[in-house]
Amino acid sequence: MTAGLAGEEVSQGAEVEQVVQLKLSELHPFEGHPFQVRDDEEMQQMVESLSEFGVLVPLIVRPDPYGGYEILSGHRRHRASELAEKETVPAIIRDLDDDAAIILMCDSNLQRENILPSERAWAFKMKQDAIKHQGKRTDLTSEQVAPKLSTEIIGEAAGMSKDTVKRYIRLTNLIPEVMDMVDSKQIAFNPAVELSYLKPGEQKEFLEAMDATQASPSLSQAQRMKKLSQEGSCTLVAMCEIMNEVKKGELDHVTIRNDVLRKYFPKSYTPKQMEDTIIRLLEQWQRKKQRDVNR
Repeated sequence: MTAGLAGEEVSQGAEVEQVVQLKLSELHPFEGHPFQVRDDEEMQQMVESLSEFGVLVPLIVRPDPYGGYEILSGHRRHRASELAEKETVPAIIRDLDDDAAIILMCDSNLQRENILPSERAWAFKMKQDAIKHQGKRTDLTSEQVAPKLSTEIIGEAAGMSKDTVKRYIRLTNLIPEVMDMVDSKQIAFNPAVELSYLKPGEQKEFLEAMDATQASPSLSQAQRMKKLSQEGSCTLVAMCEIMNEVKKGELDHVTIRNDVLRKYFPKSYTPKQMEDTIIRLLEQWQRKKQRDVNR
């Protein structure tokens, strides 16, 4: 049984663990954990529920040798308790080493419904590193077997194939600015995996190309940029040329960026008013062109 303040007991397999009340001031986040704690609408709903019913699921923490406790599971419940102005939260204390703590932290947080690609990617990477470190295994014949084994273990726990796990882990090679665009769905997952093979400097130039062309790369375009990078010829100009290609299904579209249009219209104009004005001016231009031809 875990030592602590008096509290209820919960069963953990063959063990019985005690739920204790810990002061919020004694708790701090797991160092380097990849999961965001956002003060959004979902957090507000949690605060309201917590204010009425309290924290129903105890946090899982481990003692910090420098004082207090490190949160392994329950970062959002901790934040909601702060917002609800609670003084204590129920918690289970486990004495775990770094690798076991990382695996528990990742597994417990990966159960959440809404997880960003970056959160999943970094959690998988942290868990893989912990498994491989735990494993300096004597039963493996070579170090090359360990990565395959670790991705299989992660995939089984997450309900996905080891190849999908590997693709998520590849995303950790993206620079933060590109990763943010994956999280915001400005870049799709599969093209992002291919872009992860670009060098950091090439990724920065890719962002310039994306801004210049106002386009998001398709899978085939991202694959071609990856090939150019492998050949040492992935330049800003080359990426702009690829991104400027007309995608299938866009042959009947002409896109003008909003910031370009706004230079020519009053701020009060709506998109519909701008469209009507452009059509009217084009009609006038066409009539003038026709008169010039008939002279």
